[in-house]
Amino acid sequence: MGMTIIVSLLSITISSLVLASRGLHYQYDQALYISPWTSQEAKVPSPSISPSFDSSISTSPSPSPSPATASPLAPALFVIGDSSVDSGTNNFLGTFARANHLPYGRDFDTHRPTGRFSNGRIPVDFLALRLGLPFVPSYLGQTGGVEDMIHGVNYASAGAGIILSSGSELGQHISFNQQIQQFTDTLQQFILSMGEDATTTLISNSVFYISIGINDYIHYYLLNVSNVDNLYLPWRFNQFLASSVIQGIKNLYNVNVRRVVVMGLAPIGCAPHYLWEYGSENGECIEQINDMVMEFNFLMRYMVERLSEELADFSIIFCDVLESSMDILKNHERYGFNVTTDACCGLGKYNGWIMCLSPDMACTNASNHIWWDQFHPTDAVNSILADNVWDGLHTKMCHPINMKDMVIR
Repeated sequence: MGMTIIVSLLSITISSLVLASRGLHYQYDQALYISPWTSQEAKVPSPSISPSFDSSISTSPSPSPSPATASPLAPALFVIGDSSVDSGTNNFLGTFARANHLPYGRDFDTHRPTGRFSNGRIPVDFLALRLGLPFVPSYLGQTGGVEDMIHGVNYASAGAGIILSSGSELGQHISFNQQIQQFTDTLQQFILSMGEDATTTLISNSVFYISIGINDYIHYYLLNVSNVDNLYLPWRFNQFLASSVIQGIKNLYNVNVRRVVVMGLAPIGCAPHYLWEYGSENGECIEQINDMVMEFNFLMRYMVERLSEELADFSIIFCDVLESSMDILKNHERYGFNVTTDACCGLGKYNGWIMCLSPDMACTNASNHIWWDQFHPTDAVNSILADNVWDGLHTKMCHPINMKDMVIR
């Protein structure tokens, strides 16, 4: 068993962080990323990056309300993803993609910015409490001791994508494969501290939440990096992205991960940024963008179902964020939202031109808004999405079962 884990760990590509300006990003693409299907990734040690942010920001794991259950339904929650679930990783990176300033976090439990791209909680905060766990700390935001990671770790990084260079024009980020590598580093620490048997029990009973892929559209395909949209039709691009996620999940399976929640992509064609950029007259969603998202989600669900049949003793579900989000948009009055197109915080038409930079740019009450900033939903929407992931409270979005059924079987 020990040799199996070691071989599996070595089979995962060791990647590193990339810091690049937009100009350097294009040079890097021309040299190594003629197409996004290349298997090359920079192989240098991950840098140790010191935090450099405002003293008002909480650098310790976010305080949590007392868990709802005396005995957790899962020993730990591990999160891999992008800004939709980043709990503070990018506070420690050299990037423009940071939420380490007010008004981000103003409605969070501490009323202070933590690095979450929301006015309050993100979906995994709500789900951690459902599992009976504390909020999951970011990988770069804790000391590295096993006792700090025993209930889970959040590796998510704003701007990150499935493709290594997606989002590089914003600065440093930690891509999908790099986050998996960080998890394998955590796993090695667990083995050294607790032993292999205890680590296998912990990991196989924990929940892994994956929410990534939207930046491969926002910062790669829709920007036409390396002429990608002229070389590859959306369907082929979607196939590459979905296949890459599946391969990453297989790598996790090889190190005894047995419970995985795969999130689909949100309807970014309805996000304030694209309503502004594409000149939506009356807040109509940009259908050509949502069509790509819908296609990716369809393909991802199909591949997840096939993987579930292929791997023994493996519980994996796919949750269609577009499906749940469109239900919120269409039935916004029932959910208590009366502002469906304008972000609470930003500038320009729909507040979609410039991102949320200062408290003066934010609305007074975010609870009646669907969108918090250019791309991210409000705490209120995140709560609804988490309810749907957990047990389909408002609308069914997870297939074939929901997260609650996964953990109580």
